[in-house]
Order: sequence, then structure tokens, then C-alpha cells
Amino acid sequence: MTHSSSLPHKSGQQRYVPYDTYGTVPVASSSNGTTKLQAASQTFSLNRETMNLSTSLILASLVGTASAFVGPSTQASTTALYATKNEEDTEKVFSTSLPFLERPKFLDGTMAGDVGFDPLNLSFLGEGQLNAYREAELKHSRLAMLAAAGWPLSELLDKKLAAMFNLDPFLDAGDRVPSVLNGGLGQVSPLYWVACIAFAAVIDFNGTNRATFEAEGYFPGNLGFDPLGLYPKNEDERMSMQTSEIKHGRVAMMAVVGYAVQEFVLKTGVVDETPFFFTPFWSS
Repeated sequence: MTHSSSLPHKSGQQRYVPYDTYGTVPVASSSNGTTKLQAASQTFSLNRETMNLSTSLILASLVGTASAFVGPSTQASTTALYATKNEEDTEKVFSTSLPFLERPKFLDGTMAGDVGFDPLNLSFLGEGQLNAYREAELKHSRLAMLAAAGWPLSELLDKKLAAMFNLDPFLDAGDRVPSVLNGGLGQVSPLYWVACIAFAAVIDFNGTNRATFEAEGYFPGNLGFDPLGLYPKNEDERMSMQTSEIKHGRVAMMAVVGYAVQEFVLKTGVVDETPFFFTPFWSS
């Protein structure tokens, strides 16, 4: 809409000049009304664009203000939802060792000796925890391999060495070595246990130091101990040697448990109970 304002005219009469709705833009007049209609149309279009721009700015500011109160969990939840959906769509891979169970996520076969055996799903915490488990497994495996060889050797040689140095043998009446189940650990000098603990602490400190400061080339169990240079240069041969070590270690851990249980139950040494495993067949 427009309204008019009266202005003085040279002839003494007042001339009415139309203005727009806001009273700021004069609208030109014409005898046939065409110019007035065009000017009014342009003024209306300008006002409409101004109102649309103002409305857009207001809406944008409201949306920006509202988004400030919305946490990032919405996007994270959406992403997690899609990730879960994609995981469900992927084909399940079953464990090599337990074909009726799904293979754990982080046991993907890249580690030596990994056959997907984790029925309790202890590896769910991720690669870092899995490496810690492998470190512990290798330490126990190496100790068990030493024990699996040392246990029967001590039963074979203890009395002979004791007689050579005029000492009392550690074996009991059943030719069993001292152990937690067999007893007899009190016969061993405390200095021996101190020396064992100190030696183990040095090795463990060396491994922790290498894992911390040589993280780039470090892998679980890599202590850099290879005085004979037996560690292969080829990657496949390295994996084969690591697999052999972990397999022998696992068998040794079961063997030591078997030694202890057998001697505790049968009350006789493993060498006397199964001599064909530990003595030449021609000597029996």
C-alpha cells in the first residue's frame, strides 16, 4: 500500500506524491498509471527479499544456538549404529582351533601360533592387551621349557653330583625333586632363590626397556638374545621360528604340570615311572 503526501506546487496548488508503505520511497506517478504500478511492484519485491533475508538470518541464528546445546553423541551414535550394522552384515569367520565358535576379533592370525583359541574372549580389550598376554605367555613358555628339561635331569644327576661334592642329595625317598606339591624346597639355600629372582628381574627389566624405547622394531618376546645368530633374516622363516617356539612352550607348560601332578599322585619320580622317556633303551 502507498500513502500520499502534499507538496507545494508552483501554481499555488498542492501536488500529492505517493509513498510506499514505510513512507521512505516515493512512488512516481503517471497519467496512465503504468509507472506507478512498476514502482510499487519493485518496492514490494524489495521489501519481500528483505523480509526473506531477515527470516533466514533469524532461523540460522536459532539453529546455530540450538546446535550448541546438542552434544557430539548424536553423530557418534549414528556412526556406531551404522558400524554395528555393517559388522552384522559381514560374513562370520570361525576359529581354527574351535570351529564351532566365531573367531575373536583381534585374533586375526598375524601373531605366531595364533589359531583363534580364546573361548573366554580375553582378547576383547584390543591389540595392546593382546601383546601383554603374549609377553606373559612367552615368559612362562621359556621357563617351562627349561623346567621340562631340568626336572628329569635333576632326578637323573642329583645323587651323582651330590656324591661327587660330598653333599646331601635333594631327592626324597621316592626320587622326587623338591617342588610345591612334593615339598623339600626348604633344603634349597635362600641365596639360590635370591640369585634366581635377581636374574629374572634383570631379564624382565631388559625386555621392558626394549619395549618402551625400541617400540618401532619390538615385538613380544624380542629380547635381542641371539648369540649364535640363529634368527633368520627372511620374514617367513622368522614367523616359522616364532611359531615353533610358542608351540614348544605350550607343550612344555603342560609337561611341567604333568610332572608335578604325576609325582604328587604316584609318589615316585617321573624318571622312575616312565624311564623309556628319559634313559637310553639299551640301559634299561
